[in-house]
Amino acid sequence: MIDAMDKAAGISPGDALFAARRFRPEFVQGAEECRLSVLEPANDQGLAPNLRVALARRMAALNADPVLMAEYDVQLAQLGPTEQLLALARGETDLNEPLATIVRHVDLITLTPKKAEASHIADLAKAGLNNPQVVALSELIAFVNFQTRVAAGLRLMRST
Repeated sequence: MIDAMDKAAGISPGDALFAARRFRPEFVQGAEECRLSVLEPANDQGLAPNLRVALARRMAALNADPVLMAEYDVQLAQLGPTEQLLALARGETDLNEPLATIVRHVDLITLTPKKAEASHIADLAKAGLNNPQVVALSELIAFVNFQTRVAAGLRLMRST
């Protein structure tokens, strides 16, 4: 079965790299389960699926990953995004609260994680996010940035 990481990397069942990934099926399964848990959780903690996918699309763009950008564009279109979420996904920053604070945090962690401080989490709380939402947002940021790096690595391996 092709998973989202295979799709992002452009590998298919006939590829040696596809088979190599299956040497550790727990990693393949774990990455897919993680993707589902951050993008389509049973309990979204008040961070709607269309917001999650819009943020994922934004992070894919920040990581200059056109394949994942296109995939997240398709997913977002299916979720009926608002104009604010489309703007967020495109990388715009002139957004209403709490989206403005959320995207500042997403951009910071994606582009310059070493600059993150406890005060940035406090900013999320001031914008109205509760602890479970901050955790859910952190999980989403971690996964999408992981996904872009693994997909880029797999593409490099495929090209050799």
